Amino acid sequence: MSLKNTKQNEATETKNPPVGKVRVGLITASIWENKTEKGTFHNVTFERRYKDGDQWKSSHSYNADDLLALAKAADLAHTKIVEARNGDGE
Repeated sequence: MSLKNTKQNEATETKNPPVGKVRVGLITASIWENKTEKGTFHNVTFERRYKDGDQWKSSHSYNADDLLALAKAADLAHTKIVEARNGDGE
């Protein structure tokens, strides 16, 4: 995947808000829905929030202490996607 495509995807994601979010501690999983002629697909992005002085910032890098929260956020995001596919979503 080229950097150009990544930036285009981020721009698209910015225009359309995520269809769901899961937060576990400082880790957030954002669930994105992509509707195509072949069906509806879901992608998930993750971010870690941290405080730098008085300002909150985001990172897409995780240390060893973040991994369990990241895994749990991934698990919960997967559950939301499965529920949406099965018609059990909110």
